Amino acid sequence: MKYAWLDGMRAHYPLQSLCRVLSVSTSGFADWKAGGGPAQWLSDAQLLVLIRSVHAEFNGAYGSPRIYQELKFRGLPVSKARIRRLMQRHGIRARHKRRYKVTTDSKHALPVAPNLLNRQFHTAAPDQVWTTDISVPQQAA
Repeated sequence: MKYAWLDGMRAHYPLQSLCRVLSVSTSGFADWKAGGGPAQWLSDAQLLVLIRSVHAEFNGAYGSPRIYQELKFRGLPVSKARIRRLMQRHGIRARHKRRYKVTTDSKHALPVAPNLLNRQFHTAAPDQVWTTDISVPQQAA
């Protein structure tokens, strides 16, 4: 940010004076200028548009590490921390899919117990029919 301001004020003041006022070196300014300057860098608004487009392109499955890799692959100068910060600030999160877990094996060769009760739960005397529930109770989240 300092170097961009310096670049704009060079037409009005000598570079050495401007660098002295901001406590930066002229060689640092020269390195910044040689590195492409602000033309290559993206503003937060521009980067946010790119983050949202990559996030949408991959159906919300990409978080900050993958978005960082994707933007670097596309040749954009970004940092992991900046992408993470912008995503947190704007509520952009990766959507985690629950994996399907098979809970029943219906294709087995084991014998199946006969249904002796056939849903007739009424009896003439106690202790003639016993039932149970084998479902697993849901735990509070």
